[in-house]
Amino acid sequence: MNSMKSYLLLLSTLCIAVLFSRCTGKMSAQNATQSSRSTKGLKDYYKNYFTMGVAVSPRELRTDAAKLVAEHFASVTPENAMKMGPIHPRENEYFWSDADTIVAFAKKNKMKVRGHTLVWHAQTPNWLFTGANGDTVSKQLLLQRMKDHITTVVNRYKGSIYAWDVVNEAIDDNNQLYLRNTAWYRICGEEFIAKAFEYAHAADPKAVLFYNDYNTENPGKRDRIFKLVKGLKDAGVPIHGVGLQGHWSVNNPSREELEQSIKMFSSLGLQVQVTELDVSVYAGRQGGQLINGQRDTSSTFTAEMEQQQLEKYKMVFDVFRKYKKELTGVTFWNISDRYSWLDGRGRKNYPLLFDRNLQPKKAFWEVVNF
Repeated sequence: MNSMKSYLLLLSTLCIAVLFSRCTGKMSAQNATQSSRSTKGLKDYYKNYFTMGVAVSPRELRTDAAKLVAEHFASVTPENAMKMGPIHPRENEYFWSDADTIVAFAKKNKMKVRGHTLVWHAQTPNWLFTGANGDTVSKQLLLQRMKDHITTVVNRYKGSIYAWDVVNEAIDDNNQLYLRNTAWYRICGEEFIAKAFEYAHAADPKAVLFYNDYNTENPGKRDRIFKLVKGLKDAGVPIHGVGLQGHWSVNNPSREELEQSIKMFSSLGLQVQVTELDVSVYAGRQGGQLINGQRDTSSTFTAEMEQQQLEKYKMVFDVFRKYKKELTGVTFWNISDRYSWLDGRGRKNYPLLFDRNLQPKKAFWEVVNF
């Protein structure tokens, strides 16, 4: 009897030991998986698909966000530092410091750089369109000033910047109109667009040159953008790609709209990149449709917002992977929910994959779970 009790005791001890071993082994494997997962960045998950990038400022690169940028992204875009106003505030004065800081950070961390943007109707200094007497400049003088600006900026970063958004947002939002009625257009006509690409190509023949715009999934605007870039390509203008800004929301665009845009523009033999990606937690087309009213920083990131945003990010990255042969880059517009350009448009927004503590959100894991 005692021997039987001893046998049963030994058997139960062995069973417990086996179960404990299996359990701890499983936990170790799970911990190893989590550790491996946490050390991989977005760029690592997508290294066989397309370049993952992010828009940055020099200020952010002096904070703890810099580590996240280096870990998760393979490309950076200056959010504002290379726009004409900040970099060329007066005719005979260039301000290089901020842009140089971003390029130096990229070199240090072996990252690529997208230049943004050479010609735009916004953040452009008034001196560009004004003559010595305060009158509006002639077409000839404006094109010469544009050439000087493009040549100077592109030459400075030649070999450091692989792609440029050459012309930004030239198409009007009104379906009854074609080009936006800007000073560029009023003085130079449509010709300023082709000239910008020609000047940029002459300054750096190896750079990949993009036309960049928002609401590229809106059928009417998409058709007008297609008309523009097809016309440029047919005329032999050195345009190499189309940038879909990607300022989207929890209910826009649809899968069908997004796929149609990628297929249409790539059918021209042009590269397609998503250049300014964020997914607003508020409904509506966000590109160009800025929110008015008092800024509310007290709004919270609700469970409903989280789920809707997660589903939208999952869908768009499913599409991106499907068209990996046509899509050569995806760039997020800002690093984390700590700061987004959408915050200044009336309500605190939460449009990115990292939260205000720089931690991955649930949407992040949906994006990399494939």
